[in-house]
Amino acid sequence: MKKVLIASLLALTASAWAQAPANVEVKDPWVRATVAQQKATGAFMQLTAKADTRLVAVKSPVAGVVEVHEMAMEKDVMKMRALTAGLSLPAGKPVELKPGSYHVMLMDLKGPVKAGDVVPVTLVFEGQDGKRETLEVKATARPLGGAGGAASAPADHGKHKH
Repeated sequence: MKKVLIASLLALTASAWAQAPANVEVKDPWVRATVAQQKATGAFMQLTAKADTRLVAVKSPVAGVVEVHEMAMEKDVMKMRALTAGLSLPAGKPVELKPGSYHVMLMDLKGPVKAGDVVPVTLVFEGQDGKRETLEVKATARPLGGAGGAASAPADHGKHKH
């Protein structure tokens, strides 16, 4: 029984890591589950590039609009904005996409995202040479109140106007 449990946990861990192009490694991709009528949620992960790269676009079939966003404090007010020029990934330095910081916004959701759902996300990277690479990531939805859930987020993205 222990061997089966260990094998299952290893398989789950392996599936959480995306097989990235040679230049970018993706760790722990996940999305926040939603509640009824919620039209937006966030996707989070850690990105590490071997060479200077930019995350220039993101797509997902579960959302009508997908953007890379930044949340930052401005004069004691938390503000969120889309990064229209993309997100810089300096060579060898992990960049965290996490609640309250850089993240992927999935807006105009086509339906609810339930805990345990696997959400496909396509990341588009651009190197300094202008060459683009795409990466398909499978992000598992985590419950609202669980680890990394709503309790750790400073804002309810479902109520933002974009």
